[in-house]
Amino acid sequence: MPVEERVPIESEADIVRARQKGRELAARVGFTGTDQTIIATAISEIARNIVTYARRGEIVLAGLESAGRGGISIMARDDGPGIADVDLAMTDGYSTTRSLGLGLPGAKRLMDEFDVASAPGKGTTVTMKKWLR
Repeated sequence: MPVEERVPIESEADIVRARQKGRELAARVGFTGTDQTIIATAISEIARNIVTYARRGEIVLAGLESAGRGGISIMARDDGPGIADVDLAMTDGYSTTRSLGLGLPGAKRLMDEFDVASAPGKGTTVTMKKWLR
């Protein structure tokens, strides 16, 4: 299993590629088909935010192991405008672009661990983890 895989994100096609790479890694780690779909959906939401708000960034995928348990780590990074109020952005229905406002909070609900680090003018890093049950 590769230590990590980087997927540049600049377009809709890159979102599809990141989803596929995430699904493939999740399968190698041992996730069920259902969990592979959940992981791919979370990747989609976060990658779409990169394209919409920052225009470009990257998704970094990695297999995890802790206390004999496997998992997957997904980090999304960009140098975009950043998020002024992360707590507000994590509220269902909040959007600055007339979307449904479910991207960040939706991805958080799908994953076991979720963190957003962002500041205006500094870009955003979202780190998500899913563990095998």
